[in-house]
Amino acid sequence: MTGRYYEEFEVGETIEHEKRRTVSEADNQSFCDMTMNQQPLHLDADFAADTQFGERLVNGLYTMSLAVGLTIPDTTDGTIVANLSYDDVEHPNPVFHGDTIYAQSTVTDKRETSDGERGVVTMRVEAFTVDEDDDEDTLVCEFERTVLSLKRPE
Repeated sequence: MTGRYYEEFEVGETIEHEKRRTVSEADNQSFCDMTMNQQPLHLDADFAADTQFGERLVNGLYTMSLAVGLTIPDTTDGTIVANLSYDDVEHPNPVFHGDTIYAQSTVTDKRETSDGERGVVTMRVEAFTVDEDDDEDTLVCEFERTVLSLKRPE
């Protein structure tokens, strides 16, 4: 278990997650198949070639799910009771096959539950694509994630 207990989160801290993942065509295809999302912008190269993007886009829900997954080891692995909500989701820029994604989480709020036995933690998660030319990386997804967290055992 590598996650944090409620007491270990500090409002205002930003957690830089080291894990990264390069998105493959198979990742996108599998996610679309599993979720029955047959949007041609994700799956049809000829269709996508005629759009403003010129190629297929990675499914935005996959991008968000990947961002959550990249944050788990440093935040809630083994210390979560439940995910309570995902709010204010934005996809300011597209993700393409071959892009490498990384994430960071900023703790924006925390409070104990009314019984004092657990805690609610809210984090702003931001996912970026790595710019291979060492220019500024690109924000591709951001959202608030609220979790019900275990408190440290006595």
